[in-house]
Amino acid sequence: MTGTSGAEATKAGEFGFIARHFRPLAGPESLDLRDDCALMRCPAGEEFAISTDTMVENVHFLPDDPPETLGRKLLRCNLSDLAAMGARPHAYTLNVTVPRGGRHDESWFAAFSRGLSEDQKVYGIQLIGGDTTSISGPLVLSATVFGLLRHNTALRRNTARPGDDVWVTGTIGDAALGLLVLQGKLRDPSGFLAERYHLPRPRTGLHLHGIVSAAMDISDGLIQDCGHIAEESGVQLVIEANAVPVSSAAASLGHDWLMRRLCGGDDYELLLTCAPECSEALQAACQAANIPVHRIGTVRSGTGVRVLDAKGRDIIPEQGGWQHF
Repeated sequence: MTGTSGAEATKAGEFGFIARHFRPLAGPESLDLRDDCALMRCPAGEEFAISTDTMVENVHFLPDDPPETLGRKLLRCNLSDLAAMGARPHAYTLNVTVPRGGRHDESWFAAFSRGLSEDQKVYGIQLIGGDTTSISGPLVLSATVFGLLRHNTALRRNTARPGDDVWVTGTIGDAALGLLVLQGKLRDPSGFLAERYHLPRPRTGLHLHGIVSAAMDISDGLIQDCGHIAEESGVQLVIEANAVPVSSAAASLGHDWLMRRLCGGDDYELLLTCAPECSEALQAACQAANIPVHRIGTVRSGTGVRVLDAKGRDIIPEQGGWQHF
């Protein structure tokens, strides 16, 4: 492999760069990445769910994050949006903006595309197009995913109802703590927390239409995303802090990190509301997909989010969730 940067390789031959790293990832709808557009057909009775995400170096990932995890994280963050609406992965586009004269050489992009190839097989999704360019600035990665679902079966965040219970999949706060580990602020002997930061686990494959009343993925922090459902649905979410599931690695750090877990971002778990009479069906669906799920609170009439301690007293968060602006 040469020491030529990714930007220089693109400048020297953008089409060769695409052919080497991205054509092997392309599906038939991409027209082999040789044309100006992809061509997709939506099966009868279905519709597309579409989501896009951008990751910027030093904002959404660290400069020394392994390249083989970066493409996977980008893809998985988008797939989590599909999972939140009950859509199955179908295809994606990828935009890569590479710093000029940087360290992103052929070997870096080879590892980046290998990671994507692995996850394409895991999630049954293929590349159909995108764009490559260079910049006098940080590495910028952007993906748009296309999912499929039956007409009128999408899960929404504006349909929670008073009397529902609040549930989450997986464990909460691991990625936020993992970032602190990678910044040298916490210890992580098992490596679990750092791995959760590098590689989210989108909860695709769940069939929750007709079971849950509302859903979204947790990307900006549990409390902030509870606020999104509360606002969109015109209700209040009451969260029992001690009921929020915690991994053994996070628990070992002690109670002092509770609010970091509740407010930190990058979980990419599902936040769900569900009528009590549907709770068994929800647990059965998650068990069938081998996805842990826990009840963490209730939906009431009112506004906003309340967080309660073990004695039912209000906890006032000292920090909010992630804000882009």
